[in-house]
Amino acid sequence: MLTLVTLALGAALLSETPRNIIIVMTDDQGYGDLACHGNPVLKTPNLDKLHSQSVRLTDFHVSPTCAPTRSALMTGRHEFNNGITHTILERERLNPKAITLPQVLKTANYTTGIFGKWHLGDEPAYWPNKRGFDEMFIHGAGGIGQTYSGSCGDAPNNKYFDPAILHNGTFEKTKGYCTDVFFNQAIIWMTSQHKANKPFFTYITPNAPHGPLICPPEYEKKYEGKVPPDVAKFFGMIENIDDNMGKLMAFLDESGIAKDTLLIFMTDNGGTAGVKVFNAGMKGSKVTPYMGGTRVPAFWRWPAGFAGGKDCNKLTAHIDIFPTMLQITNTPMPKEAAAQVEGRSFLPLLKNPDAMWDDRILFTHVGRWEKGKASESKYSHVSARNTRYNLVNNTKQGEKWELFDISKDPGETTNIADQNPEVVQRLKGAIDKWWLDVFPLLVNENVTGPKVNPFKELYWKQFGGEPDADMLKKMNPTSKQGKKK
Repeated sequence: MLTLVTLALGAALLSETPRNIIIVMTDDQGYGDLACHGNPVLKTPNLDKLHSQSVRLTDFHVSPTCAPTRSALMTGRHEFNNGITHTILERERLNPKAITLPQVLKTANYTTGIFGKWHLGDEPAYWPNKRGFDEMFIHGAGGIGQTYSGSCGDAPNNKYFDPAILHNGTFEKTKGYCTDVFFNQAIIWMTSQHKANKPFFTYITPNAPHGPLICPPEYEKKYEGKVPPDVAKFFGMIENIDDNMGKLMAFLDESGIAKDTLLIFMTDNGGTAGVKVFNAGMKGSKVTPYMGGTRVPAFWRWPAGFAGGKDCNKLTAHIDIFPTMLQITNTPMPKEAAAQVEGRSFLPLLKNPDAMWDDRILFTHVGRWEKGKASESKYSHVSARNTRYNLVNNTKQGEKWELFDISKDPGETTNIADQNPEVVQRLKGAIDKWWLDVFPLLVNENVTGPKVNPFKELYWKQFGGEPDADMLKKMNPTSKQGKKK
């Protein structure tokens, strides 16, 4: 049971709160993978419409890979403080002691549901239904069909079409393309909650457009010959997402709940396949500490709460979502979470994009070091970003610092480290202090996972069958690190 205390969040509480909340977070879609952000090829009319109706956070940052971002969103603190330093090898598991956003929203009478990718632990003790979600409709691992050594793995032989999905602890063999399956199931669930007069928090997290790049053929054909073959598939996956966003927004309109629903669209890290076509002028991509690795779309639409059609260029991040949600829903902060949350509410910016916003430093660390190498990885692929500067060391070993003045050089084209040694030392010193704080919290570094993936074990128990020698070998590769893009 959470103990609640009132926490000042920097602005007066709202007299009204959103009846419903929906977060849609896609996988591996970058800032440049939207027509409204200038992509010259991709067609995203529904997301463009949402963009026109929303407050757009144009300097919004997440982690450079997927599980880290998801943990930061759920807890309001940097992923390393949750023990998450990778996307596999038990290092993607969310510390059970962390308080999650859905746990707190339940105290405000929201019913909660997740549809899609969880990627914060595949063992039953780590499932979403143990972390505050009433409704759970998920695949395993970081992607449909993926399997890695230890606990991180999906149902056996799972595919993007007709996937087996874990629904409240039991597998269901679905029909259709995975993204359609997740959005359709979310809409079915939200319809039932609306009819029961229950406010809801819905977390829709498709695995698309993460690789393998697979989409319905009719979507791929729209881009054939216009871009490289892999990008045609990638853009096809995104256009399918866009069509599903259209269905979602139509459901809200037809149900009469659009005005009182907070609808958020974002992505989980920087660009991937699409950056070779368009990257919005940024340097870097997923798995890098540059702007292109962490800056993502963030559209916030709540017609009853604030005016849309505006840009906000203040430095914001995924760690801010937790406190923002609590303020926007008038929900007291649990005292167990008060020390945990590092972010700050940006509700004042949603109501007035020009509101005062103090400078800050955001830390990005790609992590993903080899097992046992944490202590020597402080400066490995790391950055410290404040409103003006980004200090980057994009090397695995040693120090090769780059400093960029983002206010003048958002594309990070000119390294000014030699001309500004005092700025380098100040931001590097901030990294040193931050590392001292987070290092004791890396609780997953030496964990050994089970021999059989829990999703597969449960699947075989439900449908029959058992792993053969080849399957066990796939689930327990001899590679120390495994391979995860």
